[in-house]
Amino acid sequence: MHYGKLLALAGLVGIVSAEAGGSAYFYRRTMMRYNAKTERTMKMSGVDWEQYFSKMKECREWMMEQPHEDVWIRSEDSLKLHGTYFRGSGNVEEKKCKKAVICFHGYTSQGLADYGSISNYYLKRGYNVLLVDQRSHGQSEGKYIGFGCKDRYDAYRWIEWVIGQEGENVQILLHGNSMGGATVLMASGLDLPQQVKGIIADCPFTSPKAVFTHVLHSMYHLPAFPIIQIADAVNKKQAGYGLDECNSAREVRKAKVPVLLIHGDADTFVPCSMSEEIYKNCKSPKQKLIIHGAGHCESYYKDREAYEGAMDSFIGGIIE
Repeated sequence: MHYGKLLALAGLVGIVSAEAGGSAYFYRRTMMRYNAKTERTMKMSGVDWEQYFSKMKECREWMMEQPHEDVWIRSEDSLKLHGTYFRGSGNVEEKKCKKAVICFHGYTSQGLADYGSISNYYLKRGYNVLLVDQRSHGQSEGKYIGFGCKDRYDAYRWIEWVIGQEGENVQILLHGNSMGGATVLMASGLDLPQQVKGIIADCPFTSPKAVFTHVLHSMYHLPAFPIIQIADAVNKKQAGYGLDECNSAREVRKAKVPVLLIHGDADTFVPCSMSEEIYKNCKSPKQKLIIHGAGHCESYYKDREAYEGAMDSFIGGIIE
């Protein structure tokens, strides 16, 4: 072979090897449990969380003073999943509370961390509150993060658990933020039990592929190809699902329960345009709240009055 062709071939092999190495690095940092760090996610959100710490601490302390217990279920692929179950103020010994909300946290977080504030809203209104640790987070088992694609089936198991606890007449809300928002929206495409009355999704993404592509472009200034394609192939083999296999904007075309979407228009991590796409595609009754100036997962803290007002309006029309 001509020397020049050999050099070109060697260069191509080097580029492919470098891209494969970069893809493997990206995959390990984002898709595998023990390399996905909360601190890195908080920095990527672009929000100055310290300004809210005092209020968050106060709300969480009140929440933890309420009666609660650790609860466990098995996923359909045999992972042991953890949740924390709080009894609302409407619950009495002889009469179980007939309203419940199941809350799903964001990427690299856990139930008790993300819902220390919003749980106050539900508990003070008589809801039982289940704060779920999604697979590969908190006390739940799992090596590979589900990004809503696997977690939607876990959500179904948690719904069945609540019905088993509270009876057939329980009215259930699903509430998720970020990755948890994607989880509840992806679950909307399933044949959900009639006890599920509505879904609230705060700053959800459409699909893992879409949000990873955005992050690579906006934060790392890197092209998505071939990193995403390689990561997709690896994830199918290792975790059992493709990065665009389940997409919130597609799943809500099958939704039958009402949906409330909330997003901050200053979200640089998961762009607000993703909620706009989901809203456009949603076939069930839907409402939308866009909080001006709010970053990723910041809407509740940026404008609590508007957030809770939207929840009051939405829930008032579906929960007795």
